[in-house]
Amino acid sequence: MNIDIQKLLRPNILRLKPYSSARSEFKGDASVFLDANENPLNPPYNRYPDPLQHQVKEKIGRIKGVPSDSIFLGVGSDEPIDLLYRAFCVPGKDNVVAIDPTYGMYEVCADINDVEYRKVKLDTSFDFDPEQLLAASDKQTKLIFICSPNNPTGNSFSEEKIEKVITGFHGIVIIDEAYIDFSSYPGFARKLGSFPNLVILQTFSKAWGSAGIRLGMAFASPEIIAVFNKIKYPYNINQLTQEHALKLLDRNEERIDWVKTLINAREKLALELSGLSYVEMIYPSNANFLLIKVDNANELYNYLVNNGIIVRNRNNVTLCSGCVRITVGTAEENEELINTLKTYKTTVG
Repeated sequence: MNIDIQKLLRPNILRLKPYSSARSEFKGDASVFLDANENPLNPPYNRYPDPLQHQVKEKIGRIKGVPSDSIFLGVGSDEPIDLLYRAFCVPGKDNVVAIDPTYGMYEVCADINDVEYRKVKLDTSFDFDPEQLLAASDKQTKLIFICSPNNPTGNSFSEEKIEKVITGFHGIVIIDEAYIDFSSYPGFARKLGSFPNLVILQTFSKAWGSAGIRLGMAFASPEIIAVFNKIKYPYNINQLTQEHALKLLDRNEERIDWVKTLINAREKLALELSGLSYVEMIYPSNANFLLIKVDNANELYNYLVNNGIIVRNRNNVTLCSGCVRITVGTAEENEELINTLKTYKTTVG
């Protein structure tokens, strides 16, 4: 498929001359750094970090099978989401399309950037029709967001349906794979080279167990990654985060074990929840959480809060009336949750 990325860009971004940081102008080895007006008296964190995070990207590339020039690192996945709006969507003119319900930051970023946000409601099985997504777009639609596995529903979408959207759309399709490690689906990273209009989002916050470092990944064609690098803040990923990520990436086998542990815990938790009389539905999950429907979501949520247990009340979300979302915790946390839930009706009702 032929997609002209340059024609999709906002005109001012196409013309933009990016800021040139001191470290971006230098390549190679040196022993004396007098280029960036740094304070030399407080090593090692007196120096600006690598603006393009070369070492981290090389390690990620080896694990994910993605070339380094097809990787962007951001402050969480939220940074590349915002950059997509700033690069491709003219405020007050362009629009984006997304499934509903889904991750709330897509709509928040649309509102911040004054971009129309068009929602296409999932069916009662939390699935989507590719033709409906495409029909909701027009010549001013620049982005389509699909979160798979989806948040808050937990389900994955078929590759065939996603590919119909990618190949049928004239703009950029974003597949948010924040939870892909917990899914039975392989994800789209292996197909990145086949789709020049595809952007894949992943994160260190879930399977890698490092939400606190705020590090997200975007995989896309080198042309799209170059656009991100053009408009991002010069030193967006700090040195401490880069160092932590480098160490974390050496623990990939441990990450794989974490995922297996959490998947097993998810299935055990679902089984125990199914034995509670007030649980009406446990939706299938390919993520590290369960969406469950209960007879009174607000009451249950408040009961758990009063007992020091925090879950996510999704009662007011599209198609999620009566639902709460429960993250899979440690064995001890899950046991405390279940024990508390077993006393819910006797205490409240």
